[in-house]
Amino acid sequence: PPLVMSELEEVKKLIASYPDFPKEGIEFMDIHPIMYDPAARQTLLDHLINRYQGKVDKVVGLESRGYYFGIPLATALKVPFVPFRKPGKLPGELHLVSYGTEYSQDSLCVQKSAIDENERVVVIDDLLATGGTASAAIQLLEACKAKIVEIHCHIELIELQGVKKLGDTKFYSTFQF
Repeated sequence: PPLVMSELEEVKKLIASYPDFPKEGIEFMDIHPIMYDPAARQTLLDHLINRYQGKVDKVVGLESRGYYFGIPLATALKVPFVPFRKPGKLPGELHLVSYGTEYSQDSLCVQKSAIDENERVVVIDDLLATGGTASAAIQLLEACKAKIVEIHCHIELIELQGVKKLGDTKFYSTFQF
């Protein structure tokens, strides 16, 4: 059954804000209070299931908070879960992309055998800020020749305009700040 928006608004209230973390000038939006609340977690998962049921062949989760909902979503949809990881965490042949975030330089990789050409994927992450990580995920999926159904972040920091780095890729955020 479709969720009532008031249920999601109640979940949104759980998101905590920490100014000047992990460094001065950054406001960290913390999804962990949702993880501590089973009912809130289920509400958010139900929202994802309703949105992606029958529309994806695989769920991609971005290290590491994208795994929180990516794994249970993939299980509920009965499709594989594919982790996008930091370098040095996956064996075998990899696609790798380096990128910048609002406070660091980083890289993301995926095993070349994890996603086949033309597979429909949704990317799950906790937050879209400047768009660096999501943009890197798009590049990795382009290297795999996958079809990106959508980039889904639970939280979007509107002011940072990270969505501009995603080009024509469809993007959805559950909560905007």
